[in-house]
Amino acid sequence: MASLKYMTGFGNEFSSEDPSCPGSLPKGQVVYNSPICLVYANNPQVCPYGLYAEQLSGSAFTCPRYNNKRSWLYRIVPSVLHKPFTSIPQGNLSYNWDEINPDPNQLRWLPFKIHKTSEKMVDFVSGLHTLCGAGDIRSRNGLAIHIYACNSSMENKSFYNSDGDFLLVPQEGSLLITTEFGKMLVEPKEICVIQQGMHFSIQVFEETRGYILEIFAGHFELPDLGPIGANGLANPRDFKVPVAWYENRKIPTGFTVISKFQGKLFAAQQDFSPFNVVAWHGNYTPYKYNLQDFMVINSVSFDHADPSIFTVLTAKSTRPGVAIADFVIFPPRWGVADHTFRPPYYHRNCMSEFMGLIKGHYEAKEEGFLPGGGSLHSIMTPHGPDAECFEKASKADLTPERVADKTMAFMFESSFNMTVTKWGLETCNCLDKSYSKCWQSLKNNFNPNWKPNAK
Repeated sequence: MASLKYMTGFGNEFSSEDPSCPGSLPKGQVVYNSPICLVYANNPQVCPYGLYAEQLSGSAFTCPRYNNKRSWLYRIVPSVLHKPFTSIPQGNLSYNWDEINPDPNQLRWLPFKIHKTSEKMVDFVSGLHTLCGAGDIRSRNGLAIHIYACNSSMENKSFYNSDGDFLLVPQEGSLLITTEFGKMLVEPKEICVIQQGMHFSIQVFEETRGYILEIFAGHFELPDLGPIGANGLANPRDFKVPVAWYENRKIPTGFTVISKFQGKLFAAQQDFSPFNVVAWHGNYTPYKYNLQDFMVINSVSFDHADPSIFTVLTAKSTRPGVAIADFVIFPPRWGVADHTFRPPYYHRNCMSEFMGLIKGHYEAKEEGFLPGGGSLHSIMTPHGPDAECFEKASKADLTPERVADKTMAFMFESSFNMTVTKWGLETCNCLDKSYSKCWQSLKNNFNPNWKPNAK
């Protein structure tokens, strides 16, 4: 595979044209019949190369300029040229939060199954499984967490999400994602965001699995840094946006465009590829990020900092400081805190915490929490290190040490009280029913005769 090219930055005004069609971005249009009066029209009367101009809006027209999202696409034929949509089966994709009773217990899943190609062929769309979520798509308020598990590529098929943004976290296998804006190769320890309404198709090279965080409202942003200053955490320069690429391909047998609309799947037929955008400009794009580029902040004196210091992206709610969802990672780093229990503390939280493991061993639970699995600690459900971790960390020599080397764990944290689907609790057959046992050997160490050390 030839090396793909990218532009860098987060939320920038980008512009790109396929190098085979120089000048395909409209510019230098003559107005008032004067050769010296030129404008850069978004929607000229006649586009270069006979292209069609089409705007993709990711926000209301009247949003404040700082968060107004749109891009102009210059395509061979407009996306409206398709036959009517019809309903199709949606498999294990679900937004019915009432199909099964809620479960307040600590939940953990063993690695989610990927079908062998010898069993059946499963592409990205048919391999979507909703694990949990909350809120309402129609009022555009809430989120969902999905697992994708597939073994074949999307052939003559594209997908777009009318309901919100997808944040994809590959765990096993790389994704070659073709979008209207160009191509991205996304590998484990990288993430990508495909925003609302963007057509994409996914090619895989092996049995492939990962996690998806879907938000129904707004878009992902970089978290505010406050006293950290101007630099740190996920730096804007490390995000990558694809460059324009197109194909002018006719498909007489039909190309299928799948739309997820109000939580249901619909398909429409057309005889051409939707990846026919020759040039584009704007600030509403897909993008990817390498988690190994994250600049870690940590305590260098004492105590355990809250996990919010590891936030990569956030989707803000209307309440200041409260997120619809945060994407948080636990990357390799140094642990140097003195007089401190260094692993994550025991906790009850007004937020829901879903954790996944891309690679390695998570420090608070080195056994049982496996790559490709997950855990959910719901609102106010107690959680924390298992008994083995507590004993080990309580007696550890507090010298500087590397933490989470060769490991990448992450968390989807939300202010919503998420419900697990029937697939998550029953059908997937991956629920670890022995999870609660990891805390049962915690001892009562209380000593009423304890006295302060004379030193």
